Amino acid sequence: MAFTYFFRDQHTLDLTVRHLAPEVMGRSRIHVWDAGCAMGPEPFTLAIFFAENLGKFAFKNLYIQATDIDESNRFGEIIAGGEYPTEELERIPREIFQKYFRPGGRPGYFRIIEEIKNSVVYKRHNLLSLEPVGHNFSLVLCKNVLLHFQPEERVAVIRMFHQALAPGGFFATEQTQKMPPEMAPLFRQVVGDAQLFRKVDGGP
Repeated sequence: MAFTYFFRDQHTLDLTVRHLAPEVMGRSRIHVWDAGCAMGPEPFTLAIFFAENLGKFAFKNLYIQATDIDESNRFGEIIAGGEYPTEELERIPREIFQKYFRPGGRPGYFRIIEEIKNSVVYKRHNLLSLEPVGHNFSLVLCKNVLLHFQPEERVAVIRMFHQALAPGGFFATEQTQKMPPEMAPLFRQVVGDAQLFRKVDGGP
């Protein structure tokens, strides 16, 4: 699912990081799963929001696992390079762009700085395998995929996310994607103007 761009749905990402940052500030490892990362704009945008809210010391403990099914077999290479054409970066606020991007190795391209790039690791993954890429995540972000699934698939994938989250972990999804009724007992909505939820402990 490759449709995404830098600073897409800033509102949800900003709210998510502002709620999460105070709770993870002192942790030695901050685990985040961005499921459906496409070619990297979303996890890199998320990393920038964390950098702005955590400070340099805590940010060093951030580990974003970015996954996608990647039928092109190129997403990992693009994310590892962290280099994008100018037209894909036009929505980034100017002050953020100047702070986190440098001229790339090709004309018309810019590369995200190493501190941000190194916080994101890519892995090819099919969500419908229903096998999480890890456990005890502080945040699972899935904003570009669920709408493409059948209702029963959506429920199964969200249940997997619940199991992958640490106690009290956060789950954020597309603004147009409402939580299925079957999953309501497993999550508590954190804010009224974004699809940001918190894991309810003790759920199945």
